[in-house]
Amino acid sequence: MKRVDVILAIFLIIATGCGGNKKSNSSNNNTSTVATQDTFITVDVSKKYPLKELILQDIMDVEYIPLESTDEFLCQGVVQAIGKEIILVKNVINDGDIFIFDRNGKGLRKFNRKGQGSEEYIFNLSVFLDEDKGEIYVDEVIRNVLVYDLYGNFLRNIHRDKVKWINASNYNSDFLIARESPSAQKGKDTDNQLFVLISKQNGNIVKDFRIYFEKKIEWGITNHAGNTGAAPRPYPIIPYHDGWLLMEPSSDTIFRISQDYSLSPFMARTPSIQSMKPAVFLLPCIFTDRYHFMETITMEANFLRNEGFPKTQLVYDKKENSLFEYTMLNNDFPEKGPVNFTMQETTNSEIAFWQKMEPHELIEAYAKGQLKGKLKDIAAELQEDSNPVIMLVKYRKVTL
Repeated sequence: MKRVDVILAIFLIIATGCGGNKKSNSSNNNTSTVATQDTFITVDVSKKYPLKELILQDIMDVEYIPLESTDEFLCQGVVQAIGKEIILVKNVINDGDIFIFDRNGKGLRKFNRKGQGSEEYIFNLSVFLDEDKGEIYVDEVIRNVLVYDLYGNFLRNIHRDKVKWINASNYNSDFLIARESPSAQKGKDTDNQLFVLISKQNGNIVKDFRIYFEKKIEWGITNHAGNTGAAPRPYPIIPYHDGWLLMEPSSDTIFRISQDYSLSPFMARTPSIQSMKPAVFLLPCIFTDRYHFMETITMEANFLRNEGFPKTQLVYDKKENSLFEYTMLNNDFPEKGPVNFTMQETTNSEIAFWQKMEPHELIEAYAKGQLKGKLKDIAAELQEDSNPVIMLVKYRKVTL
């Protein structure tokens, strides 16, 4: 584990093919150029690191929200967005329901605009929020992004035009951020991944960013028995404090977009992904003032046994300037086992991530005396048919 200066940063970009090939980093006048920052870290994904044990409550603030359970608001608790005042939830099944709870878990309203019409969605695959504008965005992925107010009234369509983009998120009050769909790259020069900023008003591409790589490293694998499969795909656009991180698994460098739209290298990995068999991917997760949490996924699997894709949870401790494997326990429910930080899109900068806690699991743990604090009090009131409890993990300011 080491820190590197600007010269080494530039060298790594060239060596890994991230902006270092002979192609221009500008596809049009709006394309951002790669800037450098003072320092960034490199992670050797082939190395074994010492173990660090952490307690969630020692580094983060934790809040539990029991979603109100009434006939009108019974749901499967798939959280889509958490604002400062409301929570958006949907079901796993494609029934079209979108539930709106307040931040205490009280049901406010729900709406369903599923249908074939121009103001309706066929699928509500992804739902995100611009709370300041009072707008809810429903991404069908296969067609458009439909925009509604907080009462489900249709406002407008955002059409996918020149770039077939996916993985849309709320960038700021004016733009969405997304990446070009892999299906749109077929038949093209695919040694780069395109990310775009999209106008919320008309769907126009207002700015784009490209991450270059030597060749595409496929996320799926085929084992010796001829069975083909893939690990869960990483989310390529990760919120990072006042900006965003952009990741292409075929690249050795993870980049950051700042508020001024500059693109700079944030983190690098070694050895090169292009040289590894099986491939080991490095995925950024959650970043606090002291810790950078991440994980690696190795592309090895036995599909007949339903085994494989081993993961390693890593953390970079800025105070100790060292990398560790980590195991983290929730002090309110330690018997459940380690809490692994995950990548999530969130429009609320105070929240790192959230997890759904099933009622039957909490009821059983309560009966065994395994719960503490507020979580114990909530579990005492749950019924088997209650809605899930949402655990919010929030950033805490730490002095290094």
